[in-house]
Amino acid sequence: MSDNFRSRTVTRGVERTPNRAMLRAVGFGDEDFDKPIIGVANGYSTITPCNAGLNVLAERAVEALRAAGTMPQTFGTITVSDGISMGTEGMKYSLVSREVIADSIETVCQAQSLDGVVAIGGCDKNMPGALIAIARMNIPSVFVYGGTIKAGHFRGEDLTVVSAFEAVGSFCAGKMKEADLREVERRACPGAGSCGGMYTANTMSSAIEALGLSLPYSSMMAAEDDEKAESAARSAEVLAEAVRRQILPRDILTRKAFENAIAVVMAVGGSTNAVLHLLAGAHAARVPLALEDFESIRERTPVLCDLKPSGRYVATDLHAAGGVPQVMKMLLVNGLLHGDALTVTGQTISEVLAGVPETPRRDQDVIRPFERPVYPDGHLAVLKGNLAPEGSVAKISGVKTRQLTGPARVFDSEEACLAAILKGSIKPGDVLVIRYEGPRGGPGMREMLAPTSAIIGAGLGDAVALITDGRFSGGTYGMVVGHVAPEAAVGGPLALVEEGDSITVDAEARQLNLNVPEDEVARRRAAWTPPPTRHTRGVLAKYARLVSSSSLGAVTDLDSRQ
Repeated sequence: MSDNFRSRTVTRGVERTPNRAMLRAVGFGDEDFDKPIIGVANGYSTITPCNAGLNVLAERAVEALRAAGTMPQTFGTITVSDGISMGTEGMKYSLVSREVIADSIETVCQAQSLDGVVAIGGCDKNMPGALIAIARMNIPSVFVYGGTIKAGHFRGEDLTVVSAFEAVGSFCAGKMKEADLREVERRACPGAGSCGGMYTANTMSSAIEALGLSLPYSSMMAAEDDEKAESAARSAEVLAEAVRRQILPRDILTRKAFENAIAVVMAVGGSTNAVLHLLAGAHAARVPLALEDFESIRERTPVLCDLKPSGRYVATDLHAAGGVPQVMKMLLVNGLLHGDALTVTGQTISEVLAGVPETPRRDQDVIRPFERPVYPDGHLAVLKGNLAPEGSVAKISGVKTRQLTGPARVFDSEEACLAAILKGSIKPGDVLVIRYEGPRGGPGMREMLAPTSAIIGAGLGDAVALITDGRFSGGTYGMVVGHVAPEAAVGGPLALVEEGDSITVDAEARQLNLNVPEDEVARRRAAWTPPPTRHTRGVLAKYARLVSSSSLGAVTDLDSRQ
C-alpha cells in the first residue's frame, strides 16, 4: 500500500480509539479498521427524474465495494432540476448547485479522511460538481452516471423534455392545437433518467468518460436498464483497485485528457455548458485550459453524431450504435485523440478502445462515417469582438446561416425577452440581447431554454440571433451566443447596447461586434452605472461575491493571491 494511503489511515490507529468507537456504531469490526474506507456520494432525489434511480446504483456500488474488501460509507449530496426550474427565478440556483455539490463532496471526504470516492449523479450539475471535487481532493475516484431517460413518443416522433418547451412556442404561435400540446407534455418524460438528447447531462457524462473518470459505455446507458446497475457495481470494483494502486485523479486529469474531452464534446454535438464546466474542472485539476483551446480543437474535429436537439436521435440510440467508445475510436484512428492518456481502470485510452471497431456499423446512421460527418468541423464556436473582449460561445449546429447583422432588441431579463417573443414582437433579422443574467449579475447565469425554444416554436430559428451573458440549455439550438464576457453587471460592453443598435454575429469569422462608433460607446460608458444588487444575503449573494467570469469557468475558488 502506498504512503498516500497510509497517511490517511494512520489516524485510525490506537491513538484514535474514540474515533474507532464511532465507526463501530456504523458497522466496523476489529478486522475492518485496516481496510480502505470508500465514500459513496449519492445524489439520489425524487425532485427530478434524473436522480430518481440513483439509490439502486448506490446500493450496488456498496455491495461491490464490500465484496472488494473495502468499507463503503454512503453520504448524500444535493441536486436541483434544471428542467423544473427553467424560466423561473429558481434557475438562478442551478449553476450555484454545481459549487454546492463540489463543496459537499470535498467536505465529507476530507473531513472523514476517506481513501476514495464513488460519485453518483444524474442531473446537469451533478457531473461537473463531482468532477471539480474529485480534481480538488485528488483521492482515487470514479464517477457513475445515473443514466439517460428513454424517449417519449407522440405521432411517430421521439420526444424529450425540450419537445415540451418547443411545443409551447408552437402553440403560442398558433401552429399547434392545445390538445396536442397537452399530449406532448404528458408523453415527453416517460420515466427515470436524465434528459434524453445530447443535452448538458449526457454531454458531461460523455466528457467524463472521455476524461477517463468513468467506465467505457457507461455514459449513454438508459437509467432503467439492468446494465446501468451492473456498470455501477463494476465501477466500484475498479475504484477499489484504483485505491490499492493509488491511481489518482490528477494522474488522469491531464492536459491531454481535457483535450480528449473537448474533442468528444465536439464530435457528439454537445452542450455549450461543457465549455463552462470543463474550464472549471481544469481549474480544479490545476491544468491550464482556456477558451481558445476549445476553438482550436473545434476547427479540426467534425460532428459525427446526429443527435437532438438539432439532430434526429436520442442518447439511447447512440448507445445502441456503439456509444462514446465508438466515437472515441474514430477520433483516435484519425489522430484527434491522445491514446496515451490514463483512465481510472489503469489502462490507457488506446488500451480501453483496443477492441472497438475503427468505423461505425453500416446498419445505423446515428454515428456517421468519419469521411461523411454531420458537420465538417465542431459546432461550439468561440466568438470575440468589441461585444465580447474575453470571449463568448456560440452553438452553430443546425444553423442555415452563420452570419447575421440586425437591430438589437434589448432585454434586461429572460422574462422580458420571453414575453416579447410570445407576443409576436420579434421579427426576422432581429438580434435579441438578454443581459444582466451573467454569473454575478443574475446571479447564477440562468439558462435561456424558454426564449430559445419559443423562437424555434415560432418558426424564427433561422431568422434571428440571440446573445446573452447568461447560459443556454443543452437543449438549445439555433443562432445563439452565450457566456458573453465580461458580463453586463460588471460593466461589460453588453451593458452599453441600446435598442436598435446594429449588431453583427459572425460565426464564420468568430466575431461578435456592436456596430456603433467608438466615441458613442465611450459616451455611454461614462454615463453607465451598475444596476442595484439583486440579492444581498443568502447563497446567491455569497455566490455573486465569489464567482469569476464565465471565461474562466465561473469558478468560486480563484486563488486569493492572484
